Amino acid sequence: MQCRFCKSELTHVFIDLVNSPASNSFLTRQQLDEPEVFYPLKVFTCSSCFLVQVDEYKKSDAIFNSDYVYFSSFSTSWLEHCRKYTDQMRERFAFDDESLVVEVASNDGYLLQYFKEKKIPVLGIEPTANTAKVALEKGIDTVVDFFGVRLATRLAAENKKADLLLGNNVLAHVPDIVDFVGGMKILLKDTGVITMEFPHLMKLVDNNQFDTIYHEHFSYLSFYTVEKIFRSRGLKMFDVEEIPTHGGSLRIYAGHQEDSSKPVSPRVAALLEKEAQQGMTTLAYYDHFQQKALDVKWALTAFLIEQKLEGKKVAAYGAAAKGNTLLNYCGIKNDLLDYVVDANPHKQDKWLPASHIPVVAEAHLKADRPDFVLILPWNLREEITRQLAYIKDWGGRFVIPIPHLEQI
Repeated sequence: MQCRFCKSELTHVFIDLVNSPASNSFLTRQQLDEPEVFYPLKVFTCSSCFLVQVDEYKKSDAIFNSDYVYFSSFSTSWLEHCRKYTDQMRERFAFDDESLVVEVASNDGYLLQYFKEKKIPVLGIEPTANTAKVALEKGIDTVVDFFGVRLATRLAAENKKADLLLGNNVLAHVPDIVDFVGGMKILLKDTGVITMEFPHLMKLVDNNQFDTIYHEHFSYLSFYTVEKIFRSRGLKMFDVEEIPTHGGSLRIYAGHQEDSSKPVSPRVAALLEKEAQQGMTTLAYYDHFQQKALDVKWALTAFLIEQKLEGKKVAAYGAAAKGNTLLNYCGIKNDLLDYVVDANPHKQDKWLPASHIPVVAEAHLKADRPDFVLILPWNLREEITRQLAYIKDWGGRFVIPIPHLEQI
């Protein structure tokens, strides 16, 4: 396997999570009796550019298809984050009714709806037809296609260049990251702004977030490596923010290298220096991550076995992709975890891949009154513990698995 950016041969294993189905490939009742396809989940670190990556074992067009079940609008805290982002971008860059905001991976219109409310023209680009349909129903113009040089060239020819070109949690999802960034170069206006948000690799390593590794995420990104990729396509970073979403993310700001209208923030050099001091430009930084994942595996399985032996009920909340990685790596199935609750009706009445744990609505939790609720999307712990605070009425407790097992 070669690095998807610099083409160096990959030999350094970051972590091997063995194999699993694609994390969002939920099963119907009929599919429970059919064979499942498992894909390797071995992650490598490039010794030249330090891009952490998994091979495209399952093709992206097979993952992001019309059966895709992730709809962004089901998290209230995420919607609030997007509303604030809209206000910040409008205030900082003075976007108005003559601007064009283009979002790549616009999903169900969760973010562009806030720009539309402010009378700022928007265009969504989304490859999954079922989520794009919801956006279209909100009145958000959406192109159903994968983004890259090909689509960007077409849209630019149609005079649809962006004043603001944004993407949240998409940069890690593209197998050809060079083509993707190259497409942004083409679609951005001469003085336009790019913002991208993605989980920060430093937080993944420091906080043992191995469950964020799954087949949809082809790359795991440091600022150092992203800056190199953007620079190779003629784009320069002029600012960066560390933000708390998804367990710790970066929001990068980029523009054309030829654009001198935006001063470069000192935060750019500061973050590059911070990563260097942490050792992220050395292979040694990426060692020992396998053991950290094993520690979580032993602790979680021991906890679940102990509760079963004591006759306690354990349910989970949040049928998230990260939860599937965690459960499948730990070998947890429906004999240890009774069910998982999720607010997304597109996931309810289905079963998790590999583990075959049923996904149910919240009403089931209230009726069953389990002793413990395992929060799988730990990055939403505050939102979920507020929402489910009533479990304490019957003595229920929450369990957080990452970065270490914790009962609250």
